[in-house]
Amino acid sequence: MQIAPTSRARRAVLIAVFATSASVWAQGDSSSKAKVFKVAAPWEVGGLDPSKTGYIFTRLEVAETLVDVDRSGRLAAGLAAQWSVSPDQRTWRFTLRSGAQFHDTTPVTAEAVVRSLERALAQPGVLKSTPIERLRASNGEVLIELKQPFTALPAYLAHSSTQILAPASYAADGSVVAVLGSGPYKVVRVSAPQKVETARFEGWRGTRPAVERVEYLSSSRGETRGMLAESGQADLVFTHDPVSVERLKRNPQLQFHTQSIPRTIYLKVNAAHPLLRDLKVRQAMSMGIDRAGMAKAILREPNAAATQLFTPGMAEWHVPSLQPLTRDLARARQLLQESGWQAGADGILRKEGRPFKLTLRTFSDRPELPPMATAIQAQLRELGIDVAVSVGNSSDIPAGHQDGTLELALLARNYALVPDPIGTLFQDFGPKGGDWGAMGWQSAQVSSTLETLSITNDEARRSRLRGALATVLQAELPVIPVAWYQHTATHHKRVGNVSVDPLERSYRISQITWAR
Repeated sequence: MQIAPTSRARRAVLIAVFATSASVWAQGDSSSKAKVFKVAAPWEVGGLDPSKTGYIFTRLEVAETLVDVDRSGRLAAGLAAQWSVSPDQRTWRFTLRSGAQFHDTTPVTAEAVVRSLERALAQPGVLKSTPIERLRASNGEVLIELKQPFTALPAYLAHSSTQILAPASYAADGSVVAVLGSGPYKVVRVSAPQKVETARFEGWRGTRPAVERVEYLSSSRGETRGMLAESGQADLVFTHDPVSVERLKRNPQLQFHTQSIPRTIYLKVNAAHPLLRDLKVRQAMSMGIDRAGMAKAILREPNAAATQLFTPGMAEWHVPSLQPLTRDLARARQLLQESGWQAGADGILRKEGRPFKLTLRTFSDRPELPPMATAIQAQLRELGIDVAVSVGNSSDIPAGHQDGTLELALLARNYALVPDPIGTLFQDFGPKGGDWGAMGWQSAQVSSTLETLSITNDEARRSRLRGALATVLQAELPVIPVAWYQHTATHHKRVGNVSVDPLERSYRISQITWAR
């Protein structure tokens, strides 16, 4: 096994972490002689609640949602075989897939679906932003009644937080005590926060998967995941450290995958902060960022430099005519001077005696974020902005949003969590902002545009509205786009028929075969 050059001490730490990860995997169920398919990814199993870590169980094909998404990104049948809407657009009717069973062998009924959706509606999540008035079961179908038309509802019902679980999954108080889904794999054991073990569900009525047993391991260190791939201890590994990419590509036992996905790395800005509420300051900070340099040196993908919020792959939302975000230090300095900022003897900007000092929060689950944060720190220092970088947990960002202490954050936001991006945009740029989106900023135009997009079916009008929304976000910079994300993965060549889902909804394990 090759190891990237590091200091002796760092190498010792990595080897110890790698040994710990291998030990966690070794603690699996040895009662079955079936080959085990092993997946490694950075995301911890924070619990069983769909509103928090439901995506783990949808990616592992344990739980299903009413609506699914096909390989072209279009909505497709999930637990609902079909659906329709009333002429007034206010009542949606979902017909369930015949013969579907939960993992406790009880049938998937409309009543069970309604219970899961009612719970999802009561929890933090995407359904909170929908105009759902009532959920009910009727003649074996699920009826969802709305306060007003909402054309994007089926897309919201594809979000992992709306996954459908058996009634026995819930305790008397409504808490989730087991993940009893209806997918091709059932949960055998959850060892939070690191590991999930699953097995093929023999009650599944679809194509029988070739992979019988699966073990998922959460490993937050990119270097450790790279070692698990190179050593052959993992069959499928997601999200590699950019510095290890070339080495992994050279390994003859591995197949490397790079997938452009609708995810953008950006700076979340507290626009209500005294230092950041001035638009000229946000514009200057944007002009101080060397996107091209980071895309080439850190991400190893020159085309990853973001010129606007939405990636080119999001053709309906990406606006080629927008003035691109670029680096312009001279103009940035001019804007800061116009805002009253002057450099002190130490080079740090000051205004009315207050130094321009901020803290930027980020996390290491995505290995490219800390080095990018450090690069941004140095780039903004050229403008006289003193930024301290704090690398913690991803949960620090929503916590800082909620308690108002967050100043800046570097994060990656997926605009396909709900297949129609409007679901994420409602969460991020609605009147109250969002944990991962705007903070201390609101736009009546954006709110009105989002509302109109949610009720109109006129495609020409929707296109104009999407362009208008992208234009406002580009002009006012409630978040500052930095890079378009490149999703990376490797699989060992002992397995075949591996594909990477650009929407990150599924690991597609049920389609994988053993090559040897």
